Amino acid sequence: MGFKLSQLLDFHSIVIQCHDNPDADALACGFALQKYLAGKGKDARFIYSGKSEITKSNLLMMKEKLNIPVEYVTELAPPELLVTVDCQYGESNVTRFEAKEVAVIDHHQVSTTLPDLSDVRSNYGSCSTVFFKLFEEEGIEINEDQDLATALFYGLLTDTGGMAEISHPSDRDLRDHAAYRPNDILAFRNSNLSRDELQIAGEALENAVYEEYHPYGIIEARPCDPNILGVISDMLLEVEKVDVCLVYSILSFGVKISVRSCTKNVKANELAAYLAEGLGGGGGHLTKAGGFLQKDLFVKTGIGFEQEKIRDYLREKMNRYFEESEIRYAGREKEDLSGYRKFVKTETKLGYVDSSKLAPCGTGIHVRTLEGDVDFTIADDIYLIIGVDGEIYPCRKEKFEKSYRYSDEPYHYPGEYEPVVLSSELGDPIKLLPYAKSCVALGGSWIYAKELDHRVKVFTTWDTEKYYLGVKGDYLAVRNDDLTDIYIIARRIFDKTYKEATGETS
Repeated sequence: MGFKLSQLLDFHSIVIQCHDNPDADALACGFALQKYLAGKGKDARFIYSGKSEITKSNLLMMKEKLNIPVEYVTELAPPELLVTVDCQYGESNVTRFEAKEVAVIDHHQVSTTLPDLSDVRSNYGSCSTVFFKLFEEEGIEINEDQDLATALFYGLLTDTGGMAEISHPSDRDLRDHAAYRPNDILAFRNSNLSRDELQIAGEALENAVYEEYHPYGIIEARPCDPNILGVISDMLLEVEKVDVCLVYSILSFGVKISVRSCTKNVKANELAAYLAEGLGGGGGHLTKAGGFLQKDLFVKTGIGFEQEKIRDYLREKMNRYFEESEIRYAGREKEDLSGYRKFVKTETKLGYVDSSKLAPCGTGIHVRTLEGDVDFTIADDIYLIIGVDGEIYPCRKEKFEKSYRYSDEPYHYPGEYEPVVLSSELGDPIKLLPYAKSCVALGGSWIYAKELDHRVKVFTTWDTEKYYLGVKGDYLAVRNDDLTDIYIIARRIFDKTYKEATGETS
């Protein structure tokens, strides 16, 4: 990331603004930035605006217990710098105030032209995580201020449906690292559901719609706290013959969605991302996920933001998801090779780590990566391969020495997120890259493959419980020595590791 908090120190008159009707994540982020600037000798104001002041009991308690000095304003003299947090300047959910310069720090999908001073990490589950990483990049430990650590943790907690919608490893880093006050978090959570919100949940459940041809239910709820959508989703999923559910709420600035699944044929995080595609962001876990679809993007794409159009869009997307998703099982029958072509693996520079250098043999660890946490047990014959996109997978030393060769070249990591090793037996996380060395995947082996023109879910021979998703442009591959062994190769990886065979292969 090119943006640094220290760039803001060049300004004297600074105002921090979060979106109208702020939530816990917005309050935590404004609070964090104000603390950073105060620590550098800058006296910045923290404000919000809109039609009304904060009234939710958990937010009022958060302000009081953590000493968050946020102000409600309807007018503002133009500052030298206005920094919007957890939102983007010019969006419909942010009252527009004039300023000589504007900066943006956010985690939502970009829906407007960003100023030069901006850091938007749309794949993060909360803006609190953005600030956690910005503080880390400045060498600042959030746990030295327990009010700050508690605020950022609560911001993440509420913006990810009680941690159910976490998808990025940086979110998991904040979750695991923050030394928050448990009593404060408990108090905030126990003040989160008002009587009115309980009534909203009851009304929503009464109006549930059950799809006739697909195993899902869908509910629209009145505007409410995102956590209430999760409560409704959990209850709807308990209904007979409902394997998947979608609960949504139309807010003034977008649509919040909550997704649940109790079938291995549908990953909740994948469905949430599919529903939010082109309109916002979505993610989470296999069974619980959520997302946010931005009003500005509904309007820009021509869908419109009327209640009926939103309802029709979501129903159509849900039906299309089930109708266009093909499910395949490896190892059951030989693949019909019609439409397949032969591709040869190319020599590819990769990285590897001898796992026995990380911890004693027998230690159970998991490696945190952008794709998820990879669990395994340390052994003296287990290597960790670092793929072309930074993905991590284990490999036996015997197989490694048949398929790869060692290299003396320095290793350069290609990924966005530096993987770390976590274990209850090891204590502090261990960075993986200092142990990484270079290797080369040997070329010459070949496969059958064809480019996909629709969504395909493959349950592989090595994992019969979780499917691997291929979308249009990815490849469905078949081993040449076992025509029952089918698997998915993402296009970005396929293009880097395979080329079409031009002659006879053997």
